Amino acid sequence: MKRIFLAIATCAVLGSCSKDFLNQSDPNKLTVDNYFATENDVLLAVNGVYQSLRSSDCIGENSGLYLEERSDNTGRNDYANSGEPFQFNDFSVLASNTWVKSHWSALYQTISRANVVLSNIDKVPFTSNDKKNGYIAETKFLRALIYFHLVRQWGAVPLVTTQLTTSDEVTAYTYRVADTVVYAQIITDLKDVLASGLPDFQTGDKIGRASKAAANGLLGQVYLTMARTVNDGQTTAHLQDAKTYLEACYNKRKFGQLSEIPYADVFDVAKKTTCPELIMQIVYKQGDATYSSSIAANNQAAGQTINSQKKATGIGGNVTPDLIDDYESGDPRMTYSVKFADTLIVRDYFITKFRDVSDAAGTAGYGGNDWILMRYADIILMLAEVNNYLGDETTAIAYLNQVRARAGMSDYATALLNASYKAKYPTLTLAILHERRIELAFENQRWYDLLRTMTTDELITYFHAKNASRYGNAVPQHFSAKDRYYPIPYDEYKLNPTGMYQNSGY
Repeated sequence: MKRIFLAIATCAVLGSCSKDFLNQSDPNKLTVDNYFATENDVLLAVNGVYQSLRSSDCIGENSGLYLEERSDNTGRNDYANSGEPFQFNDFSVLASNTWVKSHWSALYQTISRANVVLSNIDKVPFTSNDKKNGYIAETKFLRALIYFHLVRQWGAVPLVTTQLTTSDEVTAYTYRVADTVVYAQIITDLKDVLASGLPDFQTGDKIGRASKAAANGLLGQVYLTMARTVNDGQTTAHLQDAKTYLEACYNKRKFGQLSEIPYADVFDVAKKTTCPELIMQIVYKQGDATYSSSIAANNQAAGQTINSQKKATGIGGNVTPDLIDDYESGDPRMTYSVKFADTLIVRDYFITKFRDVSDAAGTAGYGGNDWILMRYADIILMLAEVNNYLGDETTAIAYLNQVRARAGMSDYATALLNASYKAKYPTLTLAILHERRIELAFENQRWYDLLRTMTTDELITYFHAKNASRYGNAVPQHFSAKDRYYPIPYDEYKLNPTGMYQNSGY
């Protein structure tokens, strides 16, 4: 925790730490007090919080290892050369896994940066309280977003909401608090965002920053997750709250039915600032060696040119045959999202959902793809989910049908006439889960969807029933009760074995 909250927090405002900083003789005396003097200083510090999201170890475009590869959508088959990353899809992660440690550190880096801003913003004179309150709201949104990731991946985690500047302060916060306490802070932060003067949507050069639509959508998802995973006796109340905030987000949309927006438009780099389905995204700059996107090129298989002008030499984004089997016949989302590479070194499906073959991206693969954190198909399917849990199947099906109609698929009632569909998805709950898998494939939603939909025992049954030959070299039958959460990184656990107690099974 010292490494996370002391060293990182002190340099957070500038976005990076130097080795000289880490070699200071007395890090306990390091402070950012002298940094915050002007409104522009605050803006740069808030930008630093956003910047930290881009990291592949945080929640940026190449962070799929921690979520999508944990699910049944993707993985990596080279267990010999992949080493520790192979453990994620194989459900064999160890507490000493350095990638888990990096992910934990990156998430807390964002929280540390947010806390630095919130702990120091009152020192700065603002000509407009609206601007100041806007910065506070944006920062609280980002802190809530990251704590939501942490609590779903680890359960109880340390909760820090202030800048830590001494070793004693760090030690005092080196303990895990109950998930209900973490959720309470997330809710408080997001309600503060909704009470702020942020716009419903950001536009122009502010696209990618927090908005009220995003806060409503995230808060709705938080309550839905609590209803399904937190044992606090408030399931129905949480579902009602989820419905309220998801509907608030939905009602802010700038379109009628989802079918008005072509599926391909959602991922078109030329339309990323105009597509009305997008609610929140991490912005990447096309053609820029430092701030460009690499996801299109990274996912392209050798011998292929559909994603990027950059020549690929590997297998691309590995797609499990298990996911391919879940696409319904004729679903155009499969045609858009994956492609079979029939070459000697590949002969497998790779991900084509993210593309930038423009001359601006060029042969270096400096793409302009933004990483989508939230879009309306996600909100609509969560509304289907929450209405289903509340017993309103008619409304749930209407939302489900919106997504299917946009994809050119038959409505739910017609789909049930297909014996294969009905056998695979005998309940509306499973039909919605299936639709989310197909619609949101490779967008880092699948693992959270599984955790939210199934109990631990149900997940064990689910993964153990998988056809291992359609999964890759990883073994889904390795899934056990411990795998619902990641292990607390060993270096964090050893700082306080009592307060930072290990998750069961590790």
